Amino acid sequence: MSTATAHHEHLWFLDTLVSFPVAHADGADGMSVMESRKPYGESPPLHVHHAEDELFHVLEGELRVRIGESDVRVRAGETVLAPQGVPHTYRVESPEGATTLVMTTKGGFEGMVRAVARPAERPELPESSGPPTEEQVAALAEAAAANGIELLGPPLTAES
Repeated sequence: MSTATAHHEHLWFLDTLVSFPVAHADGADGMSVMESRKPYGESPPLHVHHAEDELFHVLEGELRVRIGESDVRVRAGETVLAPQGVPHTYRVESPEGATTLVMTTKGGFEGMVRAVARPAERPELPESSGPPTEEQVAALAEAAAANGIELLGPPLTAES
């Protein structure tokens, strides 16, 4: 395995701080591990991965994860799988935010994140940018589609 330290650059992906302790290109099986710090209320659009499963392991905080038609609470130390082909999203429910490990295997998710992320100016959460602009949504949808991910609907809210 190549040295993981080369992948510890921090990126700002939307309103989160991410790094790749294990990058897709590191090993023969294509495993990717992304560490992500997320603020309270953070939720990506409802989406589906057409080519890979997505595994969430919560290190700190709590997520409400919607997989298909069901919601599950995932707390620190717990893991949940969003299977390939099943629509899913999550929302950070803990007021202090959450830290997760996200694992995938075919490089699509990592590729999408890297396509829209920007270098972090400091190793902490970025200032909230508020709701995304139409241009940001279009750029995210384009990067997702190029990496086998389809955006299907809005993020979760406290009420949804």
